[in-house]
Amino acid sequence: MKKPKDFNEYVKSYPKEVQQLLKQLRETIIKSAPQAEELISYGMPAFKLNGMLLYFAAYTNHIGFYPHRSAIIAFKKELSVYKGAVGSVQFPLDKPLPLRLISIIVKFRVKENLEKAKAKLQIKH
Repeated sequence: MKKPKDFNEYVKSYPKEVQQLLKQLRETIIKSAPQAEELISYGMPAFKLNGMLLYFAAYTNHIGFYPHRSAIIAFKKELSVYKGAVGSVQFPLDKPLPLRLISIIVKFRVKENLEKAKAKLQIKH
């Protein structure tokens, strides 16, 4: 399978129900981080703002959400109802996405990346 060039191409390869979830997830991320740049990285949708913010991808039974290890740790309690690993969480396809939680996590990652960028600037001066 060739790598998609953008989000729309990525989404087209999935069933309608999955496309809806992916679009909801994307909209939530865009609203939560309007200044972030959207791209395809490692063959999956991703967002970048002063470094990578997060990735997400559709699978057979879930949508993988990869907001960075720090976010998984920070929201461990809220994410505990989902399967996951060190830097990822799995949202089952048969349940609504936790859009409010996703929005909070995205804003957390934006703040984290902006603080990191600010700290780098201070080191240079």
